[in-house]
Formats: sequence, structure tokens, C-alpha cells
Amino acid sequence: MVVGLSGGVDSSVAAYLLQQQGYEVIGMFMKNWHDESVTISNECPWMEDSTDAMLVAEKLGIPFQAIDLSEEYRERIVDYMFAEYKAGRTPNPDVLCNREIKFDIFLKAAQKLKADFVATGHYCQKGETEVDGKTIYQLKAGADNNKDQSYFLCQLNQEQLSKALFPIGHLQKSEVRKIAKEQDLVTADKKDSQGLCFIGKVRLPDFLQQQLKPKKGDIVIIPKNLPVYEKQRIPAGITMEDLEQEILDQICLPIHYHASQGQKIAEHNGAHYFTVGQRKGLNVGGTGKPLFVIETDTKENVIFTGLGEDHPGLMRHGLFVPTEDVHWIREDLRLIPGQSKRYLARIRYRQPLSWATLLMKENGLYVLFDNPQKGIAPGQFVAWYDGEESIGSGVIA
Repeated sequence: MVVGLSGGVDSSVAAYLLQQQGYEVIGMFMKNWHDESVTISNECPWMEDSTDAMLVAEKLGIPFQAIDLSEEYRERIVDYMFAEYKAGRTPNPDVLCNREIKFDIFLKAAQKLKADFVATGHYCQKGETEVDGKTIYQLKAGADNNKDQSYFLCQLNQEQLSKALFPIGHLQKSEVRKIAKEQDLVTADKKDSQGLCFIGKVRLPDFLQQQLKPKKGDIVIIPKNLPVYEKQRIPAGITMEDLEQEILDQICLPIHYHASQGQKIAEHNGAHYFTVGQRKGLNVGGTGKPLFVIETDTKENVIFTGLGEDHPGLMRHGLFVPTEDVHWIREDLRLIPGQSKRYLARIRYRQPLSWATLLMKENGLYVLFDNPQKGIAPGQFVAWYDGEESIGSGVIA
């Protein structure tokens, strides 16, 4: 059994609990990043984390090794992030890191050590059910509602889940800290890292500026009364299944604005540094209400904004996931074209779940929310749930 020791309290307690359950545990630290120039170095650089991970392994009396995955991390996560931001989309590196690094490359490294499972300190739970005589693995929310991390694991498949263990998923964060204190683990009082998956805290603009050079462009403010907003509402008294393709597309595909629809109010340093829903960093004063990004056009280098949290450009009733980007954790529940189903869904970590109708068409999946959602950004992941269980996810078009 290999535990991914990150140098934090969660993975430390995960290792301890597995040891208590009688597993033969090996602690392994993933080094994913070398570039110190963009890391806020006193906020959890990898060296400090690596040392803490080693001290925990020592205290528990388990073998420890560090593995350098920085090459793979750069290829699969960092290059992807740059490409997405450059194209004006908002990637989620943590979701990808779990799919591509922790439960792929890291898992394979663990299997070379003859490990049966890989365990992490994620706040989520694993279940099993039987369908047609076959074992199906379930990904369920963590017991601590404030820390539930099932969203970050929404791209895992059955094969990956079969080899995964989440030893602290049934606990509250306070209980995890208490166990760490009782066992006198060096990580007991350590602050949670807020950074990119296994890199530590990174200044995102600095990080992006390595590859994406600053480029002056216009900030345009869009009025609330554009006719196109009327078409984005779900017509009253009609069932989702009866919506025509054209209406579905109007509701679920993002609006593309052009500068003539609004007026220029300021300049920015590069549309690729901004994301839909963002309000910080625009540095525009005197607008009264807060200003939000409603679209970024990286080709023309224009940022389109709307005034106030209730601007119709910020709120949308639906989103679309192309067929190739639809992922089912529960393959047995996969929708085929023409089918629809009601699920709870979220478009970002920690967002409360909202009811939605999922409608599968030949070209992809349409997700129609009962209540409009704020800041749906292309490139983000939408994840859908049946109660506590994560059923699938997809990349928003």
C-alpha cells in the first residue's frame, strides 16, 4: 500500500490510519515542480513539505521515498494550463492532477513496488455496488461538508477507483487534526496548502507570465439590456426534452460579444490572465457597483464586463459538454443520445449542489439548471451527483 504523503496533515493521518488497519504502508512524496521563481517561497515550498513527509514516515516507522514527477507534471498539467489560458478558457489543474498524475503516473510507480492500492488524504469516500453481477466502484462525498473534495476526483474511472483508498473521508477535519496531535505528528498544526496540486502556493499571474506575455487591450462594459439575453431563458411551460436544438444552443452555449455592443472603460494587460466571473484585478474604479468579467476574447484581446452581481451576462441557465469531453465514473449510468435525467450538479469546488436536467444529444451533453448559475466558464469542469455519489463530469465548452 502506497500513501501519497504531501507533507500535510491529511495524508499524514491517512498513513497512520492505514497502518492501524494492518496494511503494510510505504510513504511516497511526489515532487512536481522545480521552478522557484513563481512560488511564494515562504508559503510551503516543496522542500519543507518533503521534509515534513519524511518526518511523518519516520515517526510512523514506515519506508519513505520521494519520486520526481516534474517532467510529467509539466507535460500533462502545466503545458495544458498555458494552452487553456491562452485560448481564453479556465482550466482546473487539481482535477487534472488527480486524473493524470496521482491516479495514473503515481499509481503506476506504486504498482512497480508491488502495491495493491494508492491512498491519498482526500476528503471523499469510496463505495461498492453490484450491477449485473459485476462490482462497480462509487465515488462519494466526504463526511465533512466543508472539506468534501469529490469534485477534484470527478474525472477518475473505474480502474483508477478500484485501486484508490481514501482513509480520512469519513472524518471531520477537526477529528483529523486531533488524531495528528494525539500521535504527535509534525504536521498536526500545519496550515492547509492553498496552492496548485502538489506545487505549493503559486502566484498565478506570475506563473502565466512565464509563457503568456502581457499585451494591452480594451476592457468593454456591456449593458444589461442586450436582446440576446432574452433568448437565454428557458421558455415557460415547456419540458426540457421538447426544447429545439436552436433554443438549447442559445441557452447552453456561451455568448460571444463584440466591442460595438458596449463601451470601452479602461485597459488591461492581457485577456488571457482573466476568467469569467472574476472581479479582482480589473483595477477599474468609479463604477459604483462591482464589475465582473463576462467573457474574455483572447484573439482580439478584449475583456467584456458587466456591472453588478445580477448582470444577465454573468448568470446562465445552461452549459454544454461536447461528446468527447463527457466522462462517466458510473459507466453503467451513461446516458445515450435522446435520454435525459435529473441530477445535482456543480461547476466549481465547494459550490452548493444545484438541481439540473442532463440531456444527451448526438453532439454532446446539455446541462440545464433549475436556477441560473453565476460565472460558468469554458474549460471548467461540471460534475453531477446522485445524492452523495459523484456520477460523472465534463469539460464546459
